[in-house]
Amino acid sequence: MNNKAIGVFDSGVGGLTVFTEIRNKLPNENIIYIGDTKNFPYGNKTKSEVIQYAIENTEILISKGVKIIIIACGTATSQAIDILKQKYEIPIIGIIEPTVEYVKNKKIDKIGVIATEGTIKSGAWERSLKNKIENIEVINKACPMLATIAEEGKAKSIEGKKIIKEYMRPFKENHVNKIILGCTHYPIYEDIIKQELGYEVELINTGKTVSNYLKEYLKKYNIQNTEDRKLEKIFLTKPEEKFKEIAKNIMKVDITINFL
Repeated sequence: MNNKAIGVFDSGVGGLTVFTEIRNKLPNENIIYIGDTKNFPYGNKTKSEVIQYAIENTEILISKGVKIIIIACGTATSQAIDILKQKYEIPIIGIIEPTVEYVKNKKIDKIGVIATEGTIKSGAWERSLKNKIENIEVINKACPMLATIAEEGKAKSIEGKKIIKEYMRPFKENHVNKIILGCTHYPIYEDIIKQELGYEVELINTGKTVSNYLKEYLKKYNIQNTEDRKLEKIFLTKPEEKFKEIAKNIMKVDITINFL
């Protein structure tokens, strides 16, 4: 048993979709979250920059005494997780592996992936899916503007809907009915995506796949929290005007923001 906190980091508010699923699935666990608003967005940064940000966030969380780290960011998972696992002894889980396991277990043979430009260019989702699932067809679409629009609180604006319409075109044309939301900002757009596609579709929320995976991981290694949750802290690396408002919409509770 281990009552230390779970550490979670993302480039901004999107990772709170993962944070929320963890807090709902694991009600006893303490959680510390870092939103790296100073360096947002990660999706248009170089690989070396993303790795550096991921290292900085990891070291902050380790300094706060966490027992495990969740990379609640598609870009950081795709470009930095291997480096982090080599560099640190603490267990580190990204959003790709748990989601690929979910897709494999559901025996899905055709899937769409939407993610940031950096993530799609890295090929991490397609590579991981094809390594684990024989003959799976993967249709990728980079959606470079969605994370920024979400951070600005404009996900449901006319602008947001127009962009979703454009990004959903390849999935609509191929009638793809399973799509991985490969950036943790994207669950904010679930209703708009479903409305645009106009047919029944499963949007695979990485927060849900990660929280289920994490629950099994903690149980397997006997490091669950045995006491009631005592700690939930959200840290930002820079003040962000819309963060609290968007966070409340995601989490359905008021939050207190701390700054690093």
